[in-house]
Amino acid sequence: MKLYLKFDTNIALKKIIQEQLDQLQVKYAYLGFAEIEIDDSVSGLEMGKIDACLNNYGIQIVENQKSVLVQRIKDAIIEMVNSEEKLPTSNSAYLSDKLKQRYGYLSSVFTEITYTSIENFILLQKAERAKQLISTNELTFTEIAYILNYSSVAHFSNQFKGITGITPSAFQRIILKRRENSNKIK
Repeated sequence: MKLYLKFDTNIALKKIIQEQLDQLQVKYAYLGFAEIEIDDSVSGLEMGKIDACLNNYGIQIVENQKSVLVQRIKDAIIEMVNSEEKLPTSNSAYLSDKLKQRYGYLSSVFTEITYTSIENFILLQKAERAKQLISTNELTFTEIAYILNYSSVAHFSNQFKGITGITPSAFQRIILKRRENSNKIK
């Protein structure tokens, strides 16, 4: 039997961190998406255990200040794109406000560390979100374009194709065909 899952990455991440740190009996405070504060008395050995437990889930502890900022930028973008609300009209204003930094500085640090732009990262995240929305088969392409703040369905379709190599319609057909085939196997 094949199951199709819809999930909230924020809730999943928080639950994984909570379970792992509780299991290790580490005192912590969850500050927000991908940000926790732990007791300063944690030893190097305990930090190694925390790191190993989180690594099992693909979660890494970031220590370099610029890398921390880049991770916070990525987290803010992922949170923004996966929000149930319509995306803001100005990504730069949203990020500046959310991270309390000038956008020019955020952009230069992001590019320096990742070798790509914030705008490219946003487009990739929007494409991933579009795939999720298309897969649920609950919204029209017009509604998806609106939620992801595209000016038109054509603009959405062109950017989706530029990133994935196929149109949203072709992606939807592939998903429907896979579901059809998996239902025949049963």
